[in-house]
Amino acid sequence: MRRLSAVALLALALFAGGHERAVAQPAPPPAPYAATHGAAIGAGAGAVMGSVAVAAVAPMVATALAGRELTLSEVWHLELSVFLGPAGWWLADRMFPPGHGGPPGRSPPRGPGRGGDISVPPAGATNFVPNEVLVEFRAGASARQLALITSRLQLTQLEQQTFALTNRTLIRFRIDSGQSVRATLMAMRAYAGVAAAQPNHLFLGAQAQTAPAASAQPTQYVVSKLHLTEAHRVTNGDNVLVAVVDSQIDMNHPDLAGVFAGSYDALGAPAPPHLHGTAIAGAIAAHQKLIGVAPKVRLLAVRAFSGSGASAQGTTYNIMKGIDWAAGENARVINMSFAGPTDPMMRDMIEKADARGIVLIAAVGNAGPNSPPLYPAAYSDVIGVTATDEDDKLLPIANRGAQVAVAAPGVDIIAPAPDGNYQVTSGTSMAAAHASGIAALLLARDPKLTPAALRRDLIRSAHAVPGTRREVGAGVIDALAAVDEFKK
Repeated sequence: MRRLSAVALLALALFAGGHERAVAQPAPPPAPYAATHGAAIGAGAGAVMGSVAVAAVAPMVATALAGRELTLSEVWHLELSVFLGPAGWWLADRMFPPGHGGPPGRSPPRGPGRGGDISVPPAGATNFVPNEVLVEFRAGASARQLALITSRLQLTQLEQQTFALTNRTLIRFRIDSGQSVRATLMAMRAYAGVAAAQPNHLFLGAQAQTAPAASAQPTQYVVSKLHLTEAHRVTNGDNVLVAVVDSQIDMNHPDLAGVFAGSYDALGAPAPPHLHGTAIAGAIAAHQKLIGVAPKVRLLAVRAFSGSGASAQGTTYNIMKGIDWAAGENARVINMSFAGPTDPMMRDMIEKADARGIVLIAAVGNAGPNSPPLYPAAYSDVIGVTATDEDDKLLPIANRGAQVAVAAPGVDIIAPAPDGNYQVTSGTSMAAAHASGIAALLLARDPKLTPAALRRDLIRSAHAVPGTRREVGAGVIDALAAVDEFKK
């Protein structure tokens, strides 16, 4: 009945506007009062006022008829029709094609009733999956509203997951309209049922180079640099759960035998062991030919990255799935040896993980001294780690900035490689892994350490080296000094 009434009201409004324009007659001579206090409304003015009234009412009636808020494109079509008749629809189709947010050069407004937290990438950005968006719908959105949004924007659902850490249900959509991610997100602002949306960002493993190790019995300058032998007389990180969110790890490598407490594959497809993930796991927990920083930790192997050679690439959605799983397994440390753009949904998850008491450590990235800050290392809840060499010199391609908390060995590092092999690798990825190992040593000594307290101990125990705070942070970390700092 409500829709029938709306139809009648819309028809009556359009008829009344058109009828008034068609039959308006010359106005009678003005009465003395009208002559004294204002001019009488003439035929032309009456027609215009009638059109304005109809134009004001028509969108409200159409909204009631549709059971949703009109998009800006639909409003413009309706308004032009009221003023110009059928010619208005022809003109509107060319000025404001379907899916267009409004007049050229203007972004759709985000006032009350519009879409929620929509993160639109800057023009020219390419650091995301080119035909995907991540969307969170409002709790009260109806199935009809969701179907309308996905139909109008031509979105195909790929997967849906409720994240326990953030209590948010996110859907990964493929864009089938041919529109860009940017255009799709801008159009999404018109829909009140959308709580949040953003690109599915891309993150890269922060490893600069790798090569096969020249010796089957390689030497490690990291052992003496971090005073691992002495620190291990105090603690080996026994049974601390450390999650490695990375590419596929060679869990059968002799140097990693027996250290895994669990594994999770966010990509859901089999993959061979990868250089990056295997090296990161080895830097933390190697215990045969090599000496990891915390050889008795328990690793959670989280595959969120894919790749070939030394490169590895992951997406927002898969990384978040991995972090959420690791939190559910009660990880105490999460190593994130990757870097990418700022990401609202990931930031929310990281804030929740920090509040849960999880220590978050990330590589600052290898994009060079002129690069803007990369994430997640640049989030305030994350310990950002840069890389230095055997002589404490900064890796030239490491990022700089206030996000650098500490430095760690990350140049020419001997590490495990797939199929029982070894490699020499460089990058802030390795530095972050070494910092995660020391975090595990500290947590083994005091399981009640908060992320803030652990950051403080890591920073206070670092050794000053040449370089500014923006380059090397507080200096190079030291396992023995960190363990001794715990006693103070």
